[in-house]
Amino acid sequence: MNNKKFILIFIFIIFMLILSGCLDFFKISNNIVIYKEHPTAASYTITYGYKINCTGQGKYSISYDLDLPEVLNGGILSTKIHENNYKIVELATYNNVIRWDFNSTNNAEYELLVTAYVKAESFIVSDLIGSNALTIKQINSHYQDIVNQFCNSQSNETTTFIDPFDPDILNTTLEIYTNAETDNSFLITKELFKWLKQNTRYKAHEQDDNEVQPAHTTFIRKTGDCDDLSFLYISMCRSLKIPSRFIKGFLVNENNIIQHVWVEVFVGGDIGNNGWIPVECAGVSNDIEAEINQNFGVENIEHLRLFLDDGSNDSLNISFSGITYKIFSDKRNIDIKFYSNVTNYLVKKTQQLIVDGNKNRYYN
Repeated sequence: MNNKKFILIFIFIIFMLILSGCLDFFKISNNIVIYKEHPTAASYTITYGYKINCTGQGKYSISYDLDLPEVLNGGILSTKIHENNYKIVELATYNNVIRWDFNSTNNAEYELLVTAYVKAESFIVSDLIGSNALTIKQINSHYQDIVNQFCNSQSNETTTFIDPFDPDILNTTLEIYTNAETDNSFLITKELFKWLKQNTRYKAHEQDDNEVQPAHTTFIRKTGDCDDLSFLYISMCRSLKIPSRFIKGFLVNENNIIQHVWVEVFVGGDIGNNGWIPVECAGVSNDIEAEINQNFGVENIEHLRLFLDDGSNDSLNISFSGITYKIFSDKRNIDIKFYSNVTNYLVKKTQQLIVDGNKNRYYN
């Protein structure tokens, strides 16, 4: 085969791989992995909340707590609250929310919305072997308060959703821990993440089944959406006494805003965000190495934080709650619509993710 023909065939194969989505990265010499260039810094304006139209006759009441946005790396440069008569309250230890309570007989339109100008940058833990992470024994010795707060089960009135004491989950994590032959919390949580990627897959709920699955159900079904997979992973980490918690927010790009859930695990040391590292459990790549490199210890610019779990049952219940209303007359009509919009989306920087032969990763 002549060189020209070989080159044409090679280019065709590469082109087809790109179109099929199978080419996540190129490998070059010395075990260096270079991922495709993607945005790592952006700014945008986001508006979200509910629009409400009250018509007819009779008394009604409306209650809504709206979470204020945060980013792990970057900042919220300004916020605008659209509707007056609110107060700011603290919920589940870490969360400042805007609270509206209306009791009225008036016909009115309410915009229970916040508009925020966001500057976001991707956050990454550079060292993939956790050199500075604490052992599980050290975490339990030096951070007992965090262990007590973030290693329990979490339930509502009827169901335990995060369950580190489930026998099937506990036995599986103990086997993973034994086979790993290390007590390094970073490496153990990475092995648990690897198991999650090898044994489960992301699957959105059917339209008639929007209920969040308990961790045990996801363990048995081996499928789930972002809530389900995150709750299972948290249960696995907590079963080994590794503190972990969930984050609720949005995935934001210039075309879409999607409600989302992901995870933080505590590995101590000077790693991540005061010892906490982000973990995206809902990735869909079939390449386990790519999932680890791009989603374990990484929070990209699409993640906008709204609610941070404090490990309590109240925290779980608050995360499930939404807008509530009551009408006291059959002549009263209330139309409620969720609203979200992103404008002025501007990519500030695009970079490649590089993983070198020493398992250090960085953007370039």
